[in-house]
Amino acid sequence: MLKEYKTIREVVGPLMLVENVEGVKYDELVEIEQENGEKRSGKVLEINGDKALVQLFEGSAGLKISTSKARFLGKSIELAVSPDILGRVFDGMGRPKDGGEPVIPDKKININGQPINPVARDYPNEFIQTGVSAIDGLNTLVRGQKLPVFSASGLPHAELAAQIARQAKVLNSDSKFAVVFAAIGITFEEADYFISDFRKTGAIDRAVLFMNLANDPAIERISTPRMALTAAEYLAFECDMHVLVIMTDITNYCEALREVSAARKEVPGRRGYPGYLYTDLATLYERAGRIRGKKGSITQIPILTMPEDDKTHPIPDLTGYITEGQIILSRELHKKGIVPPIDVLPSLSRLKDKGIGAGKTRKDHADTMNQLFSAYARGKDAKELSAILGEAALSEVDKKFAHFAEAFEEQYVSQGFDNNRDIIETLDIGWNLLKLLPRGELKRIRDAYLEEFFDNKEKE
Repeated sequence: MLKEYKTIREVVGPLMLVENVEGVKYDELVEIEQENGEKRSGKVLEINGDKALVQLFEGSAGLKISTSKARFLGKSIELAVSPDILGRVFDGMGRPKDGGEPVIPDKKININGQPINPVARDYPNEFIQTGVSAIDGLNTLVRGQKLPVFSASGLPHAELAAQIARQAKVLNSDSKFAVVFAAIGITFEEADYFISDFRKTGAIDRAVLFMNLANDPAIERISTPRMALTAAEYLAFECDMHVLVIMTDITNYCEALREVSAARKEVPGRRGYPGYLYTDLATLYERAGRIRGKKGSITQIPILTMPEDDKTHPIPDLTGYITEGQIILSRELHKKGIVPPIDVLPSLSRLKDKGIGAGKTRKDHADTMNQLFSAYARGKDAKELSAILGEAALSEVDKKFAHFAEAFEEQYVSQGFDNNRDIIETLDIGWNLLKLLPRGELKRIRDAYLEEFFDNKEKE
């Protein structure tokens, strides 16, 4: 029999204090029942002696503590899972949001997950094709990797997220592929865009969506990514699927953490965020990966908007430390009409060399990638020089590099949000662009590949 307590003493914002409790555990679920039968829920944040600090999920507005009673349920937040979750839309607490029936669960799983033993991890080394040239060709995503997208307010990260969710697949594999999409604190319009895009393109059949809207309680934002990752772990490690987890927007998640931390009167860290922000983000990001002996995998693409476009802000800064690289969207490219506006030079995938080459993409991939990076950087430098000194100050070779940089942005980086390029098409576009440069300047590509791909293309 569950114990009921009528000893609720204080409510401050989303926090409630219950006294004279016994046997209560951290993270335990709590049900608060009012005199009129209305029920709210929360979880235990802190225990001090016989006092329990409870975090309310639905907020405290209209809660009459003198006549309410608290019931501790003896379990943490759980997600009901079965293969039927594919094709469904849930809210941030795992309740159906698509008008369908609740899932009949195979099991219920604690959303906080179990840490993966580092010794049991398998190394990420298989290429995932997103259909986006700037990612596949230059900042390759590998199965089991966590590769965040650093965006800024007003940039089309939602469209890029929907495109990747629609197009991503593991090449040369008959394994089932699924997408788990977590929307954290987004507007109704954005949520509607994602759901209608997934339905229109048929991508919803292999996707699970968790939607937390901006007007939902802040505390729900903290559970939304954990719900999504729990669903992903079930699909990956129990249903043997390759799962791509896309979470947008991690900045909203961190703002919710800061709000709860302030309500608890904790000593703030950088920019007012809690001192444990790094640890907390790591508990999300480190749930990606592959496990030895398991066919499935979890690959993460967290998306965050950098406040004030600042890469040194705590959220992108700490995310960069935990993850294996970042894809950066550029306001400057967006103004030029480049779609998607991926700035390839500061972007980085630390595992890209593990997922490319013969048998994975194509043997010339690594060399052409290095040459494109080098040529684009030199071309941008040439364009900056001509802006200061005039084009007459450039040598003939520098003019060719400047022209290459423009063509590279327009033909390689810019492809629209509906164009799904396979990796061979991406590599061929790269070779066509390299033809704009003198053969003698292609110093990062071995001669055998130049003869096979560059010379043959010139004959064509």
